[in-house]
Amino acid sequence: MVFWRNGQSTALWDDRGGVTVFVAVCVMALIGIIGVAVDGGSTMRAIERADYVAGEAARAGGQAIDPAEAISGDAIVVDPQDAQAAAQAYLRSAGTTGTVSVSGDGKTLSVHVTGTYDTKFLSVVGIGSLSVSGQGRATLLHGVTVPEGN
Repeated sequence: MVFWRNGQSTALWDDRGGVTVFVAVCVMALIGIIGVAVDGGSTMRAIERADYVAGEAARAGGQAIDPAEAISGDAIVVDPQDAQAAAQAYLRSAGTTGTVSVSGDGKTLSVHVTGTYDTKFLSVVGIGSLSVSGQGRATLLHGVTVPEGN
């Protein structure tokens, strides 16, 4: 419908304010994308830290060599209780929790760390935290059996 006023036409339903709605929708979408990028990147950092802590805990446990086996020269293996205690102590000092296991031959320690990352932006849509986990393994090696370079 067009109205005539002093030789000019104005539409009854004009487009004034249409750009405002478009800009508002685009800004909300941009904030959402930024939020996913921030929380996604921070979650990846939390996973990397969990892997790092698990690896360091496994190395700490790997220092608990069984002295009876080492002195006699029979084998270089860890004392399972001391190794688990050392790895758990490292996990506590790092402020994380996890599980520690020692292989049957006493030469490999495996550590699994679990935790959560509290989201910054995704909490707006109901995702308050994300689960993260990390793995670490330490294997005891002793002696050189093959000359280097051959």
